[in-house]
Amino acid sequence: MAWRPDLIGLDADDTLWHSEDGFKAVEARFAELVEPWATVRGVDAKDALAEREREDMILFGYGVKAFTISMVECAIELSGGTIPAHVLHELVDEGRRLLARPPELFDGVVDAVLDLAQDHRIVVITKGDLLHQERKLAQSGLADHVHGIEVVSEKDADTYRRVLDRLEVRPEGFLMVGNSVRSDVLPVLAIGGRAVHIPYEHLWWHEHVDGYDGTFPALRSLGEVRSWLQRA
Repeated sequence: MAWRPDLIGLDADDTLWHSEDGFKAVEARFAELVEPWATVRGVDAKDALAEREREDMILFGYGVKAFTISMVECAIELSGGTIPAHVLHELVDEGRRLLARPPELFDGVVDAVLDLAQDHRIVVITKGDLLHQERKLAQSGLADHVHGIEVVSEKDADTYRRVLDRLEVRPEGFLMVGNSVRSDVLPVLAIGGRAVHIPYEHLWWHEHVDGYDGTFPALRSLGEVRSWLQRA
């Protein structure tokens, strides 16, 4: 008999809808704006931004708001505090546009979620800013077809255990589907759940991971999860 999960968790950004491509575009614009000061210092603007993000995420967490703060801080640091206000204003506007960007769903996602929701309990599990993620789910049209949304500060084994305890689901009855091996696959496997990896062409540097053996299923789209479940 095919394995039937008691709960299916779906990642949001870059699994249900495009996200990282927007960050990449804003990151490129940031590099353009601060290039004069980065050149003087002999540093790569994108590398400097990544380092600032790495330090800031301890306090600010994930999401567009944290990213925007890091851009402003990095620009001030690279310029030694001399960067014009209009440049900082443009960086804030870039972040504002990223926040206001409506979710662009991947092809086939709506049909795939509707199909899975017919006989599975589904919850969206995502990192990021609570207000932003809830708004994107509402705008996506998927909210009525999932059990709910869990916006967490980190996706690690302890977090997944807490979410499953709250939802009264055992790890062995849980399936997580997402684009990040680091956040959506390895911690779920560590607690005894199952996970499906759906790669996306863009991956945030923080989500890169080395040293895994790849002994988990990788599918091309959310629409393939149903057929995979029938074989699992």
